[in-house]
Amino acid sequence: MKLAMSWDEWADHDAVALATRVRKGEVTPAELAAQAAAGIARINPALSAVVEVFDDVVDDPLKDGMNAGGAFAGVPYLMKDLGPTLQGRLQEMGSLLMRGNRAKADSHLTGRIRQAGLNIVGRTTTPEFGVCSSAENPAVYITRNPWDLDYTTCGSSAGTAAIVAAGALPISHATDGGGSIRIPAGVNGNIGLKVSRGVFSIAPNASDLTGLVSIQGCHTRTVRDTAAFVDSCRGGAPGEFMPYWLPAEPYSDLIQRDPGRLRIALSHEWGDYRATPQIVAELERVGRFLEGLGHHVDWALPAVDFRVAFAAQTTCYISNFAQTIANLLVQLGLDRPPVDLVEPVNVKIWEAGLNASYAERARMQAVFNTTSRAFGAFFEDWDIILTPITALPTPKIGATEYLTTSDNPSVLDWFGNLWRNFAYTPLANLCGIPAISLPLAEQENGLPLGIQAQARQANDGLLLQLGAQIERAIDGRWNAGRLPRVHVTAD
Repeated sequence: MKLAMSWDEWADHDAVALATRVRKGEVTPAELAAQAAAGIARINPALSAVVEVFDDVVDDPLKDGMNAGGAFAGVPYLMKDLGPTLQGRLQEMGSLLMRGNRAKADSHLTGRIRQAGLNIVGRTTTPEFGVCSSAENPAVYITRNPWDLDYTTCGSSAGTAAIVAAGALPISHATDGGGSIRIPAGVNGNIGLKVSRGVFSIAPNASDLTGLVSIQGCHTRTVRDTAAFVDSCRGGAPGEFMPYWLPAEPYSDLIQRDPGRLRIALSHEWGDYRATPQIVAELERVGRFLEGLGHHVDWALPAVDFRVAFAAQTTCYISNFAQTIANLLVQLGLDRPPVDLVEPVNVKIWEAGLNASYAERARMQAVFNTTSRAFGAFFEDWDIILTPITALPTPKIGATEYLTTSDNPSVLDWFGNLWRNFAYTPLANLCGIPAISLPLAEQENGLPLGIQAQARQANDGLLLQLGAQIERAIDGRWNAGRLPRVHVTAD
């Protein structure tokens, strides 16, 4: 089959550029879908990042109700196999337990994505129920990092991270309950924004009241693609328990202007957690670069009791995931998770959190409040706080202490392992503040290292403005212009 573009040409286009070409009549949504499917076929054998391609939608992009007149005009898009559902399509959540699970309806956000003109052509991999830091169970799949196949992509937006980094398509769905957009974006060289609370709906199958920490989003390779996605897909469904807010102007317009001189804090010392010297040096280098753009940069930290905050976050995860698993068991008519179909740590999480008391949750919520207030006070004096995306280098495939296939007998110790590496991302979820990972640094092992910027609630636009200013300053050469070893342009 003859493709519409060479692979070099394809990889040079972001989603906005592809949509522009569709509107000019230079390519069709069907040609874009065919090219994306060919790109997936080209690289997925090495990466195991895509669970399924919807051949019927590749052949007919309008089949599932995609609005070709939307902002993205038929650009192909993959949905993480977790979160928003697709009517009639499988959603298996990275779990043997959920094999064959088929959704009865589109979620609200799915409808927004289709209305935006994104053509959902398949599903990407995720760890079981999105709980752990790597899509890595040999019985399901092992998703590998396109920069070096010996390393994990991290997670839980594992497949999306790999497939966007490898150039198969410019934008793909991701979710974030504690860093699952930003961490894999950071270690695969993508842009990953976790928006503020009150932007993307999780209706109708989840409640904003019970799912306050979980956020929807995407991975991209340009700031304007991320801005266009938020502009096009934001908004609540009827009956949301909290208001869904709008910015003063679309982000696609806002990012055309540089921000004013920003007060930017640097930190890598979050309670008991510290980054390695090499990662700290990369953070300092980026800080100096931002000074060169005219911003004020210094070391500072919110007055947060980090030990108490991480304990509350752990309580939240254990109790929330336990209920998620419990709800799935009810659907399947089961009393407990089958140990041959559910990974060991997830069974332990279910056991530990199923009967969490109201008093435990109330104490947790009180800490959420004090932590959010502390960050709020900090952002009275600072516009942005900058951290590395991780404290430690990316694990190699098989580092089981981070996996839900681990034989660790203690759920609390298992979460402690996560926090030692992934300390910098989860408190943004707890507080409902925006945070973005930008591909500005490099690990000792040669993998990308995202630098995370966080801002006050509803200041998502400022993060995108800063990202766009940086992008212009580096001539769009994220990752210093490097490409992964596994990439659609590679021979």
